[in-house]
Amino acid sequence: MGKYIKFFIVGSVFGIVLVKSEAVSWYRIFEMFKFQSFHMYGIIGSAIATGVLLLAFSKMKKIKNIEGGLLKVSLKERGFTRYIIGGTIFGLGWALCGACPGPMYILLGTGVWPMLIVIAAALLGTYTYGLLKDKLPH
Repeated sequence: MGKYIKFFIVGSVFGIVLVKSEAVSWYRIFEMFKFQSFHMYGIIGSAIATGVLLLAFSKMKKIKNIEGGLLKVSLKERGFTRYIIGGTIFGLGWALCGACPGPMYILLGTGVWPMLIVIAAALLGTYTYGLLKDKLPH
C-alpha cells in the first residue's frame, strides 16, 4: 500500500508541475503545432535532456532498478514506416484533443470533464490495437 501512496504523491506533484508550467494548456499545444511559440518545445527539450543526463548518470554510478538489475534502455527494431504511421496517428490525436496521454488525466483532475470522452476514445483505441496487433506490420 505504501508504494501506491508514493506513486500517488509523485503523480500529483507531476500533475501540479505540468499545470503550473502550462504544459497541459490547449492554447500552448496549439501554439506549438503552429510553430508560434518555443514554450512547449523548451519543456519537451528539457525533459529529453534531463532523461539523457539521468540515464548517463545511472549508467556511470551503476544504479539498479527495483528488481536489482542495471537500468538500461532496450534496443528496438528499426522500422521507418511504423514510426511514421504511429507518430502521425499520435500527433493527429494530440492535435485534435489538445492532450497527449499523461495530461488527459491531469486535465480531468483539473475539472475538464470532456476529457472523459478523450480517455474513453484512447482506451478504445488501445483495446482495438490489442485486438489487431498480430495482423499489423511491425
